Amino acid sequence: MYNKESMKAEEFINHEEIMETLAYADAHKDDKVLLREILDKARERKGLGHRDASVLLACEDEEIIAECYKLAEEIKQDYYGNRIVLFAPLYLSNYCVNGCLYCPYHGTNKNIRRVKLTQEQIRDEVIALQDMGHKRLAIEAGEDPINNSIEYILESIDTIYNIHHKNGAIRRINVNIAATTVENYKKLKDAEIGTYILFQETYNKESYLKLHPTGPKHDYDYHTEAMDRAMEGGIDDVGLGVLYGLELYRYEFAGVLMHAEHLEAVQGVGPHTISMPRVKRADDIDPDEFDGGISDETFAKICALIRIAVPYTGMIISTRESQKVREMVLPLGVSQISGGSRTSVGGYAEEEAPEDNSSQFDVSDRRTLDEVVNWLMRLGYIPSFCTACYRAGRTGDRFMELCKNMQILNCCHPNALLTLKEYLEDYASEDTRRIGMEMIQKEIAVIPNEKVRQKTADYLNDIVAGGRDFRF
Repeated sequence: MYNKESMKAEEFINHEEIMETLAYADAHKDDKVLLREILDKARERKGLGHRDASVLLACEDEEIIAECYKLAEEIKQDYYGNRIVLFAPLYLSNYCVNGCLYCPYHGTNKNIRRVKLTQEQIRDEVIALQDMGHKRLAIEAGEDPINNSIEYILESIDTIYNIHHKNGAIRRINVNIAATTVENYKKLKDAEIGTYILFQETYNKESYLKLHPTGPKHDYDYHTEAMDRAMEGGIDDVGLGVLYGLELYRYEFAGVLMHAEHLEAVQGVGPHTISMPRVKRADDIDPDEFDGGISDETFAKICALIRIAVPYTGMIISTRESQKVREMVLPLGVSQISGGSRTSVGGYAEEEAPEDNSSQFDVSDRRTLDEVVNWLMRLGYIPSFCTACYRAGRTGDRFMELCKNMQILNCCHPNALLTLKEYLEDYASEDTRRIGMEMIQKEIAVIPNEKVRQKTADYLNDIVAGGRDFRF
């Protein structure tokens, strides 16, 4: 299926190539002729290579940047429409043996409260999340072979999938755990996970080794090559991401695009998602200690250019970012956000659920899920709790074929309306329900295919009558 030699980290994340790319971008950032040629190429909706995209990132011409923003919005609409998928993180354990300098979970932090959820506590957390209305979770755990073994992760996944409370059910579990073996990825595949997510943190190997001085995560190559092992283990969808603020953002931008290009070339499928986290304050972590921090404006520019360069990928913005920042970047290509999130271990089941020092980072957007749903609809977006593609087998190359041909909307749009209707019937406040019902009627009317429009209307009526989980 692939050449294992082409899986070597130094081959697909080549430091010299990145430095040459940055130098090329600096030399051509004011070349209006080249910039126009790159924009014309981007308008074909086929993406951009890391070098062309890096030229746009280096460009400071306000007119060109404005065109990039406009194009990013158009591409997002063409590929994903006006829907925004909602999810929540679920932290299982903050035990960790690594020494990462930017994360409070690091093994030498004696101040943080260490917590590992039992299966009964996981059940309590999941019921609390179901009572909010969530259908999609991303489970998280520190790297600790004793406390957070693969057996514990698998048992937790099984527990979560088998909790059905009232009309609640978690239909998709994405997994964000440390790099592991092909055999363990096969086990995760057999457990029917959705996307396997792993942030690179930084693609600069020298910086990576300094930031990860101890623990198994110190191995840059093993970590960077994890997505290839995951796909060898049968996992169809993987999610990339860097932690902006650790290293120079232009380096990281080129690196994540090179990683996406590698997965396309070697595995035949690029990243299902690219996450956009920034370093945030947490217990014993001060983001000001890192000199790679970026402004909100630069962050927005990166978001727009990721959308242009990798048009097919889902883009994720978490509650690390404030409502103001999320509202700024939503039009620039974002397709998934978290809502009502807690980053502490066991933070959902308690009524007040205050963030404590078991948290991985401080949450900037502290609104409830209902408030986020209401806000999205007022901005003109369809909040979606859809997991239909995963359960219908539209994953990996099957999803990408539909997505790259801009046909996935034929499934996404009606499914978004159906899951929104479920939310409105079961969990929404009165005001959110009123706004949502108006939006659903409006959106049904613009479904172009008459048969799909009628089937959607029928399913919506069935939901009102008590049915759940209708999907295209």
